Amino acid sequence: MTAPGPLRVEKIGGTTMSRFDEVLNNVILRNKDDIYNRIYVVSAYGGITNELLEHKKTGQPGIYQTFIHGEHYEPAIERLQKKLRKINLDFEKIGLNVEVANSFICERIEETVKILRSMDNVLGSGYLTKSEVMPAARELLASIGEMHSAFNSANILQNRGYNSTFVDLSGWQDRVERSIDERITYTFKSLDPSSTICVATGYTKGTEGIMREFDRGYSEVTFSKIAVQLKAVEAVIHKEYHLCSCDPLIIGKDKVHPVGQTNYDVADQLADVGMEAIHPKASKPLETAGIAIRMKNAFDPDHAGTLITTDFICPSSKTEIITGSDKVTCLEIHDTRMVGEVGFDMKIMEVLQRYGVSYINKATNANTIDVIIYDKDCKKSLLNALRAIFEDVNTERVAIVCAIGSNIAKPGILAKAAEALASEDINILSVSQTSRQTNMRFTVKREQFIAAQKVLHHALCVE
Repeated sequence: MTAPGPLRVEKIGGTTMSRFDEVLNNVILRNKDDIYNRIYVVSAYGGITNELLEHKKTGQPGIYQTFIHGEHYEPAIERLQKKLRKINLDFEKIGLNVEVANSFICERIEETVKILRSMDNVLGSGYLTKSEVMPAARELLASIGEMHSAFNSANILQNRGYNSTFVDLSGWQDRVERSIDERITYTFKSLDPSSTICVATGYTKGTEGIMREFDRGYSEVTFSKIAVQLKAVEAVIHKEYHLCSCDPLIIGKDKVHPVGQTNYDVADQLADVGMEAIHPKASKPLETAGIAIRMKNAFDPDHAGTLITTDFICPSSKTEIITGSDKVTCLEIHDTRMVGEVGFDMKIMEVLQRYGVSYINKATNANTIDVIIYDKDCKKSLLNALRAIFEDVNTERVAIVCAIGSNIAKPGILAKAAEALASEDINILSVSQTSRQTNMRFTVKREQFIAAQKVLHHALCVE
């Protein structure tokens, strides 16, 4: 056991949690002389939150979606319970007390079913609307996954002879109204991380509703808030891969390399196109508090990972990451009245704001404005509202590819990127870069998304 020292708060992602035997060896117990002064904030095991709510990428309905549409949700809960028990059984070999773990999660699920039935009855009475009840159901269901993984983790550590504490931030059956911050403060005030390995739920119950505020980014928000409140020296995120120069599934594992060091500005650029090193609402409090984030590959423990700080600027011009999204639509708004009219684009922004749409990129000339938004936001109602105001509104499903770095201010880099894309017959539909020069964004045909990343990575990131 170590003496009280610098505290680190460490987040373990869901896919990584599913390989908890390796997490034990590579992360938690890697240095047995330095296992305390750590708080681990854990996600649900891989795929569990998708089954509880809905699939994050495909939208396939989970228990929550089944429930809110008035369909029979109990068979899905029974299937989930069997799956959680199977996970428990798989972890018996590394120290989990399966009987205790099954009793814990089954009791929580049984109570959840009772609450959902009560919600059904309340809705049937007509005294409350779905909009009042459904957010609470989403919060309730989301909490189950993290309660399960955190309890198991602490139990395994205890059974292996370590002092470990299950830190339940779910507020289970707690009727005292507390905000998210208040619950974290209340829960940790009686704990001493220098003498126990704290394993906290990624879900935190609060009066404002962590799902309502942050939706699927909630576990990183919990992680961030704990780190800020407890004044951690570093916030560490363990995933199943490094923060790399490009997606290894696209480029190949042997062709990418870990970034090593970057800044919060770059992290924001990544989040803007859906490649979240960390949820932007989780990173801002850490950035403001001056707490560095370290992104680590849990299965490459000897590597220091990538350090994200506030003030890092790469000493030489360098493209650090090639990324992007092929889930975007270009709104082409053409209007001959645009030229010379001050504030014309504000009319577009007002419509986007009304429909809760945040754009990713904007390019403009005398009478055309291209706005890039996510496909999911390109709804008929939005288009009708735009067409009621402007002469010509067209849409095209495209891809956006970005060359990002803390310092890409180098003469000729834009020309080099454009030449590389042209060499593969990739036409640039639009391009943008601010004077800060941290992100070059190219809009290309959707079918050229992968090819564009490959050619840009080879041209800009291979030294």
